[in-house]
Amino acid sequence: MSQALQGKIALVTGGSTGIGLGIARQFVNEGAFVFITARRQAQLDNALAELGSQAVGIQADVADLGELDKLFAGIREHKGHLDIVVANAGGGELLGLAAITEEHYDRTFDTNVKGVLFTVQKALPLLAKGASVILTGSTTSVTGGKNFSVYSATKAAVRNFARSWILDLEGQDIRVNVLSPGPVKTPGLLGLTSPDQQQALLDGLAALVPLGRVGDPDEIGKVAVFLASDAASFVNGAELFVDGGQAQI
Repeated sequence: MSQALQGKIALVTGGSTGIGLGIARQFVNEGAFVFITARRQAQLDNALAELGSQAVGIQADVADLGELDKLFAGIREHKGHLDIVVANAGGGELLGLAAITEEHYDRTFDTNVKGVLFTVQKALPLLAKGASVILTGSTTSVTGGKNFSVYSATKAAVRNFARSWILDLEGQDIRVNVLSPGPVKTPGLLGLTSPDQQQALLDGLAALVPLGRVGDPDEIGKVAVFLASDAASFVNGAELFVDGGQAQI
């Protein structure tokens, strides 16, 4: 059976857990060779044990430009080019306006905005003709969220990156799109609250979604496959919501 990404070389930052792992898993299933990154080696090892021989892990913090240089040097040495870049690494914490600190702001923007910017910039020399760049956004880019303003602002910035970069890359046959999930059951989401409150969090989020449930990382991964594949060859600068309808009402 034909595989949508057969022979493609992909990078998924933050690919060891949650949505990133869901994307990497679906890429491998569709025939791609996938590089994944994470800040912690133990998480990389666990993910690679699942993904198998079609994946390689490189420990890197995307907010550290020196580590990004090492990442792309390793990719160049191992495979020589990239067909797909998923700038996925990111995170956030719940803090109301009065509680936001400079450290919280810097940490969130460094990973979610600076990390995305320089991941894509430093990948450019490796991108093959017809390459697909996918930025992981969020429904919060358009809806906002209580106690989530810094994170939401980073995702609004990511959305505008795509709009602007398609102009910067005009004529280079490189597509840039944003994949914006709604609530998805991931360790990152569950980590926003204490273990005894996690089910209440999931139930509360599900109540906001017209489909009546939260998403699964593999559902996000399948949409990433579409954006990465030739089936999306005329999709450029778009924000594709995978949110069960949450941000559409």
